[in-house]
Amino acid sequence: MSGNPITENDWTRDLTQSLLSHDPNSSVMDAESTLTKLAAVFLESRFLATQSADEQAEQSAAHETDSDSLPHSVEARYRALVEQIPAVVFMAYLDKGIGEAYVSPQIEAALGFSQEEWLEDPVRWYEQIYPDDKDRWSSEAAEMFLSGKPLKSAYRVLARDGRVLWFHCEAEMIRKEDGRPWFIHGVGVDITELKQAEEALQEERNVLSAILDIVGALIVVLDPKGRIVRFNRACEQTTGYSFAEVRGKYVWDLFLMPEEVDNFKAILEQPNSAQLPGDYETYWLTRDGSPRLITWSSTILAGKKGATSHVIVTGIDITERKRLEKRILEVSAREQRRIGEDLHDGLGQHLTGIAFMSKVLESDLCEKALPESADAAKIVNLVNEAINKTRELSRGLLPVVSDAHGLMSALTRCAEEMQDLFRITCRFECGAPVLVYDVSVATHLYHIAREAVNNAIKHGHPSHIVIGLSAENGEGTLSVQDDGEGISEIPANHAGMGLNIMNYRANMVGGSLDIRKNFTGGTSVVCIFPLRSRAE
Repeated sequence: MSGNPITENDWTRDLTQSLLSHDPNSSVMDAESTLTKLAAVFLESRFLATQSADEQAEQSAAHETDSDSLPHSVEARYRALVEQIPAVVFMAYLDKGIGEAYVSPQIEAALGFSQEEWLEDPVRWYEQIYPDDKDRWSSEAAEMFLSGKPLKSAYRVLARDGRVLWFHCEAEMIRKEDGRPWFIHGVGVDITELKQAEEALQEERNVLSAILDIVGALIVVLDPKGRIVRFNRACEQTTGYSFAEVRGKYVWDLFLMPEEVDNFKAILEQPNSAQLPGDYETYWLTRDGSPRLITWSSTILAGKKGATSHVIVTGIDITERKRLEKRILEVSAREQRRIGEDLHDGLGQHLTGIAFMSKVLESDLCEKALPESADAAKIVNLVNEAINKTRELSRGLLPVVSDAHGLMSALTRCAEEMQDLFRITCRFECGAPVLVYDVSVATHLYHIAREAVNNAIKHGHPSHIVIGLSAENGEGTLSVQDDGEGISEIPANHAGMGLNIMNYRANMVGGSLDIRKNFTGGTSVVCIFPLRSRAE
């Protein structure tokens, strides 16, 4: 224990700074350090009281102090100090009567009891503790006496007018040099407002949690590093994992396919929601390993200084919807093929027979020099026109024949038709045969190419268009390149019907679509799709 005198700056600056802030959180955190410093001031006075007059005089001369360094002056300063602190400071000797106890005047402002009233009843403090908290306080106080460990606790106290207040109390038992208990010294901070704020927040949290569990959408809250901090009931039902199982784990370690991890990490690195992509689709793996297709939207919550605090991703499981859409599209495509085949093989052949018979009738009438031969010739022309229209309808409904080479044939024919119809250069390029055995996939790819060509002619006014088809490493690439004006920037969620349909068709074949403006001018439309063998 140092015998150096305590100066005004030491105790006014160091001891009052934290508690005078009136910040409940700060007060609770600094109570222990404040208590330690107050005890040091008090023990300074006890140390000086044990010194002889010669020792005090010697120290006074050494430090050039005045009479304020005497024990009674230090105690006076101690009391003056604690009366400035917005907390209740208390002290009680364990080897003296209650008359030697002390409580700061703040007890009256806090609980409505004067210093004298509070100290005149030895068990006043225990009587004012809220009934439900008395057993806990007694156990903690007993632990302090038995173990010597400081008491740190929060409990409710009844004010004189019946109000229930929350106090955070930190108390320490000071021992003599021989180890015997000497006195109890503590600080009590009113944290009622803090507790009320915490309780109000916990009400809000319960309501939010209930809402999150009621909604059918998947809602996942992530920290900036991608760890799961919230996982609602819809997520549990979809993935088969409970929140307890996934809490604190990285989302990509559980649910994302390897090829989608980098893209998802890039989303977490965005500085704000404005930089996030629009709705996007990913596959999530469930507990049993089966994939579920989810469409997601993301929101970034900013924390201090604008840094990302959390990322909220909201998803809708569209697996069944996509499966149903694919089924409907397959049925539609099958019906189109059936109608196209009926037109080509049924009605077309029937009309061809009529045209042949009409031609024979025309010839017979001409040989007999009958005037009806002219009418027969008109009938022949009309039937031939009907045959051509039937073929065109059949080709529209059945653009790709049921053959592995059908897509290449259909794209060749498409390029020729576009060149003849619009008087521009349009050609099909395919260095090596690309065999597409699934007629449904081939039909989707054909329509993507045809829509891309139509868009180029309508909006880009090109003079040259090239339709390309290639294959490498189990993937096929369909491309449409033009030298027109180039596509303009398309705002998110404002794509036209044609672009949406192309994207939809690309998804249906398990592929991806990329549309961009070329650096050299014009537009590039590229669809990459998986190639399957005949056995698949």
